[in-house]
Amino acid sequence: MLDVKRGGMMFGARAFLQGSREKWSQRRDRPDTRGARNARRSALRSAARTIQAVTSGVAAVIVLVGGASADPGGAATEAVRSTINEVIRVLKDAELKKAGRAEERRRLLEKVIGDRFNYEEMARRSLGAQWNKLSDKERQEFVDLFKRLLSNSYADKIEGYSGEQVHYLNERLEGDYAEVRTKVRSDKSEIPLDYRLLNKSGDWHVYDVVVDGVSLVNNYRGQFTKILRESSFADLLEKLREKSEKKSEKPKSP
Repeated sequence: MLDVKRGGMMFGARAFLQGSREKWSQRRDRPDTRGARNARRSALRSAARTIQAVTSGVAAVIVLVGGASADPGGAATEAVRSTINEVIRVLKDAELKKAGRAEERRRLLEKVIGDRFNYEEMARRSLGAQWNKLSDKERQEFVDLFKRLLSNSYADKIEGYSGEQVHYLNERLEGDYAEVRTKVRSDKSEIPLDYRLLNKSGDWHVYDVVVDGVSLVNNYRGQFTKILRESSFADLLEKLREKSEKKSEKPKSP
């Protein structure tokens, strides 16, 4: 979970980095002393915890992009910057802060971010080779759960924005792919934050975010691969569903 009291979203990003570097590798060769059934249950519990940690990291990434500086850049940089500016506009809108408009505000934020983030591409890359084995119906269900989990997470955490500044460093292009390199600065820290984008139909969409050298897509793929190896795709869907439902049912602060 992100701790807004300890540096807002910046602390959330640090928590993600610490968790992602562990990647469960130290537990892979642990002897199975409780039997196959208990090991499977343990793996699923660990998977649930990891999904929660990684999702918090995604929320941190999405919300960290506030108050960007107006450095020049190409079309991909401008695409990222325009989304950042619109998120901040919605967050600062006094009318949307009024009682009874919280749900409307949340939906607006989901739309702004969803228009720039390609959840299907993120989900496909995160699932890896398993994606090719799925039916169209299974793919759609996975993408929907993936999107819902991320949307619920950043909606819960977005109020923790505390004025971090984004500095645009440069933009790299290779055909229909681009990487926009930035640094997020606060009074206490500085975090490299790079966006990887794909051009579709003349517009740039984010398919991965790299936080201090750690790719969110690669991190997810590692976690999902482990879950699939130790259980099944159905179990992965169930864990994503449980996490999404728990976040949806979380009581709102008065």
